[in-house]
Amino acid sequence: MSERTSLALSARAAAVAVRVADLLDSLCSEEAGAEPAAFLRDWAATAVRRARPGPGGPPPSVTPLDRLVRRYGLGVLETELVLFAGLPEEHEGLARTFRTMSPTGAPHPGVGLAALLAERGGVRAPAADRAALRRLLHEGPAVRSGVLALTGEGPFHERSLTLADQLWEALHGCPARPAALEEADPGPPVPGLDGWLALPESARAVAALRSREPRVLLVGARDETVGLSRCTALADAAGLGLFAARARPDDARALGLLGLHAAVRGAVPLLVVPAPPPGAAAPLTPAADRIRGPLLVCAAPGTVRPAPQRPVLTVPVGPVGVADRRRAWRAALPEAPDAAPELAARNPLDPALTAQVALDVRSRAALSRDGGPDGGAVADVSEAIRARAGALLPPGVDLVGPQARWPRLVLAPEADGQLRDAVARLRHQALVLDDWRLREAARAARGVRLLLTGPPGTGKSLAAEVLATEAGRDLLVVDGSELVSKYIGETEKNLAACFEAAERTQAVFLLDEADALFGTRTEISEANDRFANMETAYLLQRLDRFDGLAVLTTNLRQNIDAAFIRRMDFVVEFPLPDEAGRHRMWELHLPRALRHADVDPAALARHYPVPGGWIRNAAIGAAFRAADEAGPVRQRHLVDAVRREYGKAGRPFPGEPPASGGPGADDRAARALAAAPVPAAAEVPGAAHPAAAAAPGAAPSAAPFALDRRTRKETP
Repeated sequence: MSERTSLALSARAAAVAVRVADLLDSLCSEEAGAEPAAFLRDWAATAVRRARPGPGGPPPSVTPLDRLVRRYGLGVLETELVLFAGLPEEHEGLARTFRTMSPTGAPHPGVGLAALLAERGGVRAPAADRAALRRLLHEGPAVRSGVLALTGEGPFHERSLTLADQLWEALHGCPARPAALEEADPGPPVPGLDGWLALPESARAVAALRSREPRVLLVGARDETVGLSRCTALADAAGLGLFAARARPDDARALGLLGLHAAVRGAVPLLVVPAPPPGAAAPLTPAADRIRGPLLVCAAPGTVRPAPQRPVLTVPVGPVGVADRRRAWRAALPEAPDAAPELAARNPLDPALTAQVALDVRSRAALSRDGGPDGGAVADVSEAIRARAGALLPPGVDLVGPQARWPRLVLAPEADGQLRDAVARLRHQALVLDDWRLREAARAARGVRLLLTGPPGTGKSLAAEVLATEAGRDLLVVDGSELVSKYIGETEKNLAACFEAAERTQAVFLLDEADALFGTRTEISEANDRFANMETAYLLQRLDRFDGLAVLTTNLRQNIDAAFIRRMDFVVEFPLPDEAGRHRMWELHLPRALRHADVDPAALARHYPVPGGWIRNAAIGAAFRAADEAGPVRQRHLVDAVRREYGKAGRPFPGEPPASGGPGADDRAARALAAAPVPAAAEVPGAAHPAAAAAPGAAPSAAPFALDRRTRKETP
């Protein structure tokens, strides 16, 4: 608050107080009016004396009252009435004086007293009759805009004149805010929006702010932080400040107060529309009749319907180019300017979110042992993004820090190559699409979309974790059961929240069992078919707009809609592993130091044609059995664990693997097995010998379980 501004307002109010004192001297008896008039004169003399130019300098050339008068076109008499109504706010003695003169005992000046003053005129205001004052207090701009209000009941001249909530404090230069306006802080301008401000729509919005014509500038953004940063950038480009508040757009009183307080501050009013209540039927129309000049509105798309009485400019937030993203990271982390290109490619955040993450990174660095930020702070960017996003994740969504690397994956060369190409595509996206301009030349879309298909347990979820690790991003795991809702539109809303969380965190988006949501569209035979098709269509469109790495898995590729398959950048098959792959998995999941000498991974891989998930579960289960026996993992532990996996899947157990022919083997058992007759079932690749079915715990008549390598299906 400027002290000179406050003193200048008190001095102008003092002139009105002297006129009230003169009126009391002329109308009241010496006993009744002497004390109030004397107090008014004493206070006025003190206010004028304090406002005289001194060491603090002359009063400001433009005061908040001057801004209010210009913005709303108040006449001289209305300006005097504003000062008259503000006198009780200047001193408790003035409020007590007006209380004694009011017929109703209110501490505010009455209309009758204002009429007497208007009839006498003054230094600034010419004389006015009561009819003119009546019209002014019913139809004048001060009353229509809410600057002045008539309160109380009874005859017109016994009612009181009051000012808008907290307006007198704002005229003093105080940062006062009405109770009806919830505070919203748009923050300072952030670097990295130069390219966006140069767009035609943004340049047009800046010109609209400078023109002061009554318009509604609608900035629609799903992320409020992004929308507010755009509003700040527009106002800064126009050389104006912002007065922001959160309120319902159909609250006429709140919008009137927003306009008044913005005018007093010489700022642009910014209405931040809160999230609509559950079950809101229709978007709301801003009640901007009381606002003079442009009104900025920051709202989520679809929540505000522009009013037909005012011109409307829609300002899209739009994507930010790679050059601006690099500039934003360079400005956010000036201690590591060389890391800006890599950070912009790996974390293509909006500049507003980049500034927030940089605050966290700098705070972490300041608390580190070296006591200040340095180039090593860049390593904290992913952790800062994860920490900020964790508090905003919708239900059923987990943000995981991945650990698995390439060596954990056992894949065919073709599948392995596709996954590596996906990571490279994400890493070089800014170079190819922006620097090489392939986005314009070939209409290439941002983001990478993968569909991983194959039987359960073949490593699809593990592959998603490896992709996230190699891409240097977190993994956003979505629980499909939390997304699907029986209520119409709720499934789409839940999925939209998941996609927005993935874009905000720049995490790898993993959606397991995607066929439940991306099923093939069918002919409409009942209402449910129509809504299911609408869900699929929405998901297809939302996936097109997703600019990150999306990984979707399914066990049933044939159930996926063909249009969805066409939108995939990579479709990677995960078949059941062959014998060499199973051997490698046994070695990976069971370190040599934990194994007894009788463990034969080659025999296990040869005898049990199972997916990698079974191998992992069996290795873990056998390790716990061995720990309970206080010894290493033995072959019998692994066989028992594999038997349980077959039992969980409802498959017949093939029995124990044949004894190895290596050193130390039982030669008699080997010769007996070799001499045994081979049934027809043994012709199936991977089938067990009938002698193995007689192993303890095996069903005597159980048919072995094998893999048909032509169809990749499990067959008895």
